[in-house]
Amino acid sequence: MNIIEINNLVYRVDSNTIIDNVSLKISKGEYLTFIGPSGSGKSTLMKLISDMISPTSGEIIFEGKNMDDYDPTEYRKKVSYAFQQPNLFGKTVRDNLEFPFELRNEKVDTEKIIDYLKLVNLDESYLEKNVTEVSGGERQRVALLRNLLFTPEVIILDEVTAGLDTDNKQIVHNLINQFNKDYKVTVLQITHDESEIDEAKKIINIVGGKIENE
Repeated sequence: MNIIEINNLVYRVDSNTIIDNVSLKISKGEYLTFIGPSGSGKSTLMKLISDMISPTSGEIIFEGKNMDDYDPTEYRKKVSYAFQQPNLFGKTVRDNLEFPFELRNEKVDTEKIIDYLKLVNLDESYLEKNVTEVSGGERQRVALLRNLLFTPEVIILDEVTAGLDTDNKQIVHNLINQFNKDYKVTVLQITHDESEIDEAKKIINIVGGKIENE
């Protein structure tokens, strides 16, 4: 079953073509690694898939329905984007991990939050930590948990391990692999990390806004 179908997708800015007639079918539960030179269009393609920007032409079908037919807020609950430089808001880690519940008008489940913190080797005490006090690796882990507390259908990882040390990279890898395996979350990963490329299950090479291989 295809969770995403991309058909003849084009994205232009003025006379500059960033995404050039891309078509791609992505099965539910796939783990795809997108590689290619800087500026080749990888992040732009992910922003199109996540409905952060709109294509010039072409279409994106998600779970059998055109992306344009979804309410954008509801769509982004299903297709979640994790950035290379995570932004933590509010004052504390708690503010960030309670936000997904508030967004859905649901009662905050602190026990679930604590259990999720344990998945990334953080304990309950982190809830009260000021966002300015956490390290880069901790910040990335908290941001990922914020994306995953309500399991999305698709998680997009835009170089989320760039700049992390080996231990933090492994924690992030373990978390994403667990959600991919246990919950069949479809993973779309952008990376320049050679170790991640070597371990990739399936590679999509983007060059000049086009898919070179599939």
